[in-house]
Amino acid sequence: MIWQLKKAYYRTYQYGLGLGMKVSPWLEPEIIDGPDSVKKLPAVIKEKGFERVLVVTDAVLMGLNLLDTLFEALKAAGIQYFVYDQVQPNPTIANIEGALDVYNANKCQAIIAFGGGSPMDCAKVTGARVARPGRSVVKMKGLFKVILPALRMGSLLPPMLFAVPTTAGTGSETTIAAVVSNPETHEKFPVGDFVLRPRYAVLDPMLTLDLPPHITSTTGMDAMTHAVESYIGKFYNNESTRLKAIKAIQLIFDNIEKAYNNGQDVEARGQMLRAAYEAGVAFTRGGVGNVHTIGHNLGGMYGIPHGLAMSVILPYVLDWYGKIIHKQLAELADMTGISAAGMDKAQKANAFIQALRDLNKRIGIPEKFEQIKDEDIPLIAERALSECNPNYPVPKIMKLEDCMAVIKSLQA
Repeated sequence: MIWQLKKAYYRTYQYGLGLGMKVSPWLEPEIIDGPDSVKKLPAVIKEKGFERVLVVTDAVLMGLNLLDTLFEALKAAGIQYFVYDQVQPNPTIANIEGALDVYNANKCQAIIAFGGGSPMDCAKVTGARVARPGRSVVKMKGLFKVILPALRMGSLLPPMLFAVPTTAGTGSETTIAAVVSNPETHEKFPVGDFVLRPRYAVLDPMLTLDLPPHITSTTGMDAMTHAVESYIGKFYNNESTRLKAIKAIQLIFDNIEKAYNNGQDVEARGQMLRAAYEAGVAFTRGGVGNVHTIGHNLGGMYGIPHGLAMSVILPYVLDWYGKIIHKQLAELADMTGISAAGMDKAQKANAFIQALRDLNKRIGIPEKFEQIKDEDIPLIAERALSECNPNYPVPKIMKLEDCMAVIKSLQA
């Protein structure tokens, strides 16, 4: 009886949130795209009247001199820039506070996030801290905890954010969400609010040409996960987000192996950037689900990179959902040419899941994780479900023992 009441509450909450989304401000970023499009960004920044900007990135990208083109263009435009380059692969609260210190010390007016999902997540929450200096990162955990609690106090909006992705996967350049790690508790948690969404997204394939194959594969399958979880979710979707999810899935199936096998394929790189963006738009409204909640908490516990976690977990969770998502997966199988004549919905759905497993194998993604310890599984599952419920519109709600069983199945 208690479980039935919990499920009823979760679904009622999600249904109500879905209604609210119909009147919410879904303002997509403006896109600057094409080869060498990063050179166009300073002119946009100048046009907005900004003269001092914070650039949030990581040490690896700095070491590769990948930001040199941007820095030269900023100098030519007369824009002063200040760099925070200590973002870790799973950005921490300390990273956010460090970036905030650089922003405040140099009286910055806007933020450029340059890199993968980690610099973008760090930049988003740094902007939130600029707007809410009295509110800790931990208190921003969850949905709409940045600005909405302070509207009556005349809260400021975060500084304008310009996003320059260098991986094609996270979609963070268009989402309202960021994920933060707390090393003290080994926990990863989301921060989501409309005001975190970047205003501009620069989709420059030239910045992704030197991505190693394993980053190409895992970030690409991260985008696949965004699109699939969005498509199969309940309540939050609309026709536009479903079409964007389908487009992303088609683009990934068509281009990820090309980019994986030939990193210098500019066309494939550009298509993967577009796929990540479309998937990002789709899940920003359509939501994610148990793949993400389990993956976030495996990342928090063991430091598993986000894209790798998504890639491995996706087929297992789809299997667990079973027949409740056969219709949606059958549709995706038809749209991607995976289904064959004479197949019923179940066969098409299973063919789609198998296609994901086969694709993972071809692009070097493992089937399981060696890090998972039996004694950690209850805590990982508990944290995953705490993140998921009631916010995520999953097709089927997991009990604790269900979540633990899925995590157990991921053990090598």
